[in-house]
Amino acid sequence: MIVGVGVDVVDLSRFERALARPGFAQKLFTAAELEDSPNTERLAGRFAAKEALAKALCADGSLAWRDAVVGVDSSGAPSFSCQGSVSARMKALGVEHLHLSISHDGGVAVAFVVASR
Repeated sequence: MIVGVGVDVVDLSRFERALARPGFAQKLFTAAELEDSPNTERLAGRFAAKEALAKALCADGSLAWRDAVVGVDSSGAPSFSCQGSVSARMKALGVEHLHLSISHDGGVAVAFVVASR
């Protein structure tokens, strides 16, 4: 059963300018995410994924950015590892599975998330 759906689009040039601000990337991403994301395109995709997740969970701004870590699963597909505020919200909604897709094209990154039980 689908609990929520979220989508987000990030303009790469705008995101690149935001990354130049001191502390911006560290506020949004864990050290592991930053090490595994060698370019703006990949980081923008991960940011879009976190925004899409917040929308799928009908979040009210109470989720911590770094409580949802975007990585890849054993097959190489994008996936989330959640803890803290994100895990608590998932539990409250009965979410058991998160399905994530990330794509890049034409100067944008887009992510789509389906939360299900």
